[in-house]
Amino acid sequence: MSDGSSNVQFSEREALLFHSAGRPGKIQIVATKPMATQRDLSLAYSPGVAVPVRAIAADPDTAYDYTAKGNLVAVISNGTAILGLGDLGALASKPVMEGKAVLFKRFADVDSIDIELNTKDAQRFIEAVELMEPTFGGINLEDIAAPDCFIIEQALREKMNIPIMHDDQHGTAIITAAGLINACHLTGRDMKDIKVVVNGAGAAAIACTALIKSMGVRHDNVIMCDRKGVIWQGREGVDQWKSAHAAVTDHRTLNDAMEGADVFLGLSAAGALKPEMVRRMADQPIIFAMANPDPEITPPEAMAARPDAIVATGRSDYPNQVNNVLGFPFIFRGALDVRATAINEEMKIAAAEALAGLAREQVPEEVALAYGGRAPRFGRDYIIPAPFDPRLMEVVPAAVAKAAMDSGVARKPILDMAAYRDSLRARLNPTTATLTLAYEAARAHPKRVVFAEAEEEVVLRAAIQFRDGGYGTPVLVGRDEVPDKLRALGVGDPDSFELHNSRNSPLVGRMVDFLYERLQRRGYLRRDIELLVNQDRNIFGALLVALGEADVMITGVTRTYSQTLRQIRRVIDPAAGVTPFGIHVLVGQSHTVFMADTTVNERPTALQLADIAERTAAVARKMGHEPRVAFLSYSTFGNPSGNWLDSIREAVAILDARGVSFEYEGEMAPDVALNEKLQKNYPFMRLSGPANVLVMPGLQSANLSAKLLRELGGDSVIGPMLVGLEKPVQIATMSATASELVTLAVLAAAGVAS
Repeated sequence: MSDGSSNVQFSEREALLFHSAGRPGKIQIVATKPMATQRDLSLAYSPGVAVPVRAIAADPDTAYDYTAKGNLVAVISNGTAILGLGDLGALASKPVMEGKAVLFKRFADVDSIDIELNTKDAQRFIEAVELMEPTFGGINLEDIAAPDCFIIEQALREKMNIPIMHDDQHGTAIITAAGLINACHLTGRDMKDIKVVVNGAGAAAIACTALIKSMGVRHDNVIMCDRKGVIWQGREGVDQWKSAHAAVTDHRTLNDAMEGADVFLGLSAAGALKPEMVRRMADQPIIFAMANPDPEITPPEAMAARPDAIVATGRSDYPNQVNNVLGFPFIFRGALDVRATAINEEMKIAAAEALAGLAREQVPEEVALAYGGRAPRFGRDYIIPAPFDPRLMEVVPAAVAKAAMDSGVARKPILDMAAYRDSLRARLNPTTATLTLAYEAARAHPKRVVFAEAEEEVVLRAAIQFRDGGYGTPVLVGRDEVPDKLRALGVGDPDSFELHNSRNSPLVGRMVDFLYERLQRRGYLRRDIELLVNQDRNIFGALLVALGEADVMITGVTRTYSQTLRQIRRVIDPAAGVTPFGIHVLVGQSHTVFMADTTVNERPTALQLADIAERTAAVARKMGHEPRVAFLSYSTFGNPSGNWLDSIREAVAILDARGVSFEYEGEMAPDVALNEKLQKNYPFMRLSGPANVLVMPGLQSANLSAKLLRELGGDSVIGPMLVGLEKPVQIATMSATASELVTLAVLAAAGVAS
């Protein structure tokens, strides 16, 4: 089983740097109301806060209306079973619990706070959590060792009137059940007839077994094994949780139990399932080998033993990943939205059935990007949806909410499910899913990426992240000291990195010939070209791409954008009929705005403005957004009039003539472009809502706006992304971080930034 992780490699230094850089940790508290004036503070606290206090005292349910309770989940652990690391204590579990909180927000817009309780006494744990009920809308228990996890969850469900779920148990069970539904569908099996062997008797294994029995698997068709072998009725030393699944059988070992089994559910240890056991299973065996980090049997081993098998694991580098992030964010989302008093069996089954149904649907184009443009289809290698499928946010919470209503645990039923599903779609920013997909696409089709300023530490850290992430091969351009700098950054084998040094590169001759042919009629002597190739890293790096020695280039941290672009343009031409330009992408929790041109064209002509609008709209679509383009100006439809409006109006007319397939309008001021209320003053406006593509009238206003927003705004900023060269080159800002460099490299490699 997995919890949002992938099998990406990285150094300990990089992991520690990620968690410590800037503000330590991964979460912070942000006010949702203005706090700038004395009046704001008076409303937020004293005396204004007394009004909702009295309202809640009179009607406790109004706490969901006047506080964050209805969208707040506590992630609570005592650190007794941290991932696969064991009992390392409450404090050591904090990075994991923070990470869980991040996943809640990223995938389902659920606010979450991590709480680490320093006790191994189950009763003290229960008492502490029980007292928190007024604060939270739900409780996600995490990384608690068995059997305490069973005791704690059961007691809290009995004592508290909000949703409680131990994700290590039920999250894994729900995703496993979804995969099992589809595996049975593909093999023509009925759940009530399948024979199941469960290897492992911990929290997740017992939860999986209980859930599939609730879904129709017969008790007498399930054999559970622990380290001592089969759990059979009458065996001594079996606790109450294991004994609930004790079988009436003569089998005593896993090897015995596997004879004729239809399904193997492994939540045990690497290598526990042997190929000879697999060969003795029934036709078309179904194998869920979910031990982490290494499964009970690898899919290649299982398929070698039985080519007709369907295999799932907890790993992202094999098909059919059992990944908890498919479940817990969306289950809590649905439970919170109906103010459920519990997460019951009906809600878990609804989540599993919704996930199974989603895998059987046609995969949308944006998900196909992660598979190299080839959409996966329901079948033996695709029985569980991909964790970055944007439809999860709509499908699973809606199913959970409906099940809560149908089973009588919803305190606030949803009257219009269609409107609810629309609201779920609006909660998340498609850009976040697209970025995930781009990273997956880069892994699926790794590229050779030039990092042209390899003497810089930030560039080397980016190159290390890029390689360790499996996104491709970093091609370093630098001098002899680069290996020593890699070694200082914790790289044990710096010679494994590809390094190009113009002083001794065998490519220099070809480069000089290529560039001299391009520039000889532009005032350059051959010795000038030789000097450029030998001394300028950007020239050298761009030539690697131009000559096909690499696919993508990243640069920009040592020189200004305009100077770097001039160097690149000596080597690489614009794409046919295109004026290069730059896009800044501003990414918020639920919105994205694309600004162009922010880097290249000082006073774009009407034709250039129209081209910029059209190509930026194409980038917006690649990132999951339906473009609404606004041509910005100080003037809104002629008020005030001025001398700089003609080019904007002509650009609109050019798009009219082209008959483009996206919304556009201009000229307008930024507040009108972005504020739906102000747009109502102009009933003739062609935009159906706030613009998400802003075409700037000139470089001065564009660059100033982009840099101000980067430094002062609350959104994350991607870019600038350079669009319009015939080869993929990205120029970062001089203040770019390693993560920003990797993002640009991945977007370029995946074809998004083009």
